[in-house]
Amino acid sequence: MQAQLAILSISAPVMGAIDTVYPVLIWDDQHQILLDTGYPAQLPQLQAAIEAAGGSPDKLTHIILTHQDIDHIGNLPELASGAGIEVWAHPLEKPYIQGDKRLIRFTDEAIASIDRMPDSVPESFRNGLKRMMLNPPKAHVDRVVIGGELLPLGGGITVIDTPGHTPGHISLYHEPSRTLIAGDALMVRDGELYGADPATTLDPLTAQASIAGLLDFDIQTVVCYHGGLYNQRVMERLSELAAQK
Repeated sequence: MQAQLAILSISAPVMGAIDTVYPVLIWDDQHQILLDTGYPAQLPQLQAAIEAAGGSPDKLTHIILTHQDIDHIGNLPELASGAGIEVWAHPLEKPYIQGDKRLIRFTDEAIASIDRMPDSVPESFRNGLKRMMLNPPKAHVDRVVIGGELLPLGGGITVIDTPGHTPGHISLYHEPSRTLIAGDALMVRDGELYGADPATTLDPLTAQASIAGLLDFDIQTVVCYHGGLYNQRVMERLSELAAQK
């Protein structure tokens, strides 16, 4: 079987609005690889999306995480509990994903800020958010991957270091389809491609510098975790973004 790639669409209510994220499924004769796992408590929706794309949740072999954020590791514990599933991530993200360290965004101040939310925010929501921040999803990382590695999965997936959004953020280039799975290194907004969202990026200068490394690849399609598909004048737009100051 020729390697196939499908963009999944997973929606969740976040702070009174619906947020849609786009994990990716890649599969061939031997492997089914899920790239990122959606928000917590979205497992049935994620499994349904995998099946609708032609995959099988029961046959997942690998989960590759672009980074540690809660909307990327949300369903990881349930998925990783399946027999034979390996979890791969960058070494800088590993201790956070495993729960050895608190997720980098879940600072004491962030947790304390929950109590300062407006009275219009239901108490049940605040309590649930605090529990999640104090006890986020976690799972063992079976293998670390770093930029430059060609993973022998799905016809060939190259790991690209794209730090900035988080310290160990990676993007993944699927060679057979010439598709970049950008994670949060890029985003699509109103049909246009942009760099990492400065509002949620820990080190915007490093994130900006990371874009230049994408120019080494012949990219026809970009999948952003926030915004989804972008496939118009891709290399030209990436060159524009890399040149921005």
